[in-house]
Amino acid sequence: MRTLRVAQLALSTALVMVATMMINVYVPATKGYFNLGETMIYFTALTMGAGVAAFAGGVGSALADIILGYGIYAPATLVIKALEGAAAGLLVEKVRRRIGARILLPISSVVVAGYFVIFLAIGMTLFAGELEFTLGSVTLKGFLHPLSWIPLAIAAVATPIYLMVKTGQAEGLLILSLLASGLIMVAGYFIYEQAILGFYALAEVPVNLGQVILGVAVAIPLYRAVSRVMERR
Repeated sequence: MRTLRVAQLALSTALVMVATMMINVYVPATKGYFNLGETMIYFTALTMGAGVAAFAGGVGSALADIILGYGIYAPATLVIKALEGAAAGLLVEKVRRRIGARILLPISSVVVAGYFVIFLAIGMTLFAGELEFTLGSVTLKGFLHPLSWIPLAIAAVATPIYLMVKTGQAEGLLILSLLASGLIMVAGYFIYEQAILGFYALAEVPVNLGQVILGVAVAIPLYRAVSRVMERR
């Protein structure tokens, strides 16, 4: 049993670290980066529980920060991602044991609506107007109308809404649990970047919300696929 737990910790930590490092997009305003780490943190929470998800989320993500040169974030990442993983695992466990299906639609709607409003409000106020996009030595200039963020915000929440409708009540609550735990990550980095580092932390809120939504969009189907394989054995 102990050997199995060590193997789970090692494997899940490696998965989180690799997922975080695989694709990373630098965010100049906060000197942070967009990554896919949430996909494996949530998958670990769904399959291995809160303890493993907390360890893998904190250690795996912090190691990725150090290796990629974002060491200034490593101490905060260790705590924030560990709390996110623990919350995801605990909420998933409570959903499976205690929460009734009757409250699925109201609570899910509130959480998804919150994501939509935050994404839309910050996009329309901070990321509208004249913009410059630099890719290597090429710089493109353009204008983004504030109303352009309405379809962008709809697209951002379309996946969790689709998954909740398609997968039914049980997995809909799992999606809600992961979205809720992701708010810990969003809030944690906002506080760290704004209060400790003194960066313009609001600029990274949409980025982190995107990480959460993408993490749910990947983790749930992956969890379903693995569950089906295990059931056949």
